[in-house]
Amino acid sequence: MNEAVDNNAPINQGVDMYGRQKPDLLSPRECAIIAAQAANEKKATDIMVQQVGDLIGVTEYFVICQVDAVVDEIEEQCRLRGGAKPYHIEGTADGTWSLLDYGSFIVHVFQPETRDYYRLESLWNDAPLVDLEGEAGLTDLTYSERIAKLVGREA
Repeated sequence: MNEAVDNNAPINQGVDMYGRQKPDLLSPRECAIIAAQAANEKKATDIMVQQVGDLIGVTEYFVICQVDAVVDEIEEQCRLRGGAKPYHIEGTADGTWSLLDYGSFIVHVFQPETRDYYRLESLWNDAPLVDLEGEAGLTDLTYSERIAKLVGREA
């Protein structure tokens, strides 16, 4: 027997466009910033947050960085401070690239050679960058020459 559907019921605000439960604590932008801060705490370099939501339909933000052993810290800080858990984690067997998919934001962690090869941030040149100094208070970021040009900073 079919149950009646109440068309006047409020839309479930706790579910994303794929029907996955969303954390209610912080916005995707705030969680992306937490991921960038966690990467910075582990001495990641070339940290960027791109607002790609208007350009692609699968996520709102890309967090891109490069370093060893930063994935665990990002995952822990997003869980503790943002209430966010990844829906999916994947990467290469040799550890040159890892991806944490939180739905509304995606974290990419690369080894330097792999980041330079794929140049993921260049695919979304039209995406606005989040000001990590102004919004996250990150003043000691380290950039390679190529990424420094993209973010308008000195290497």
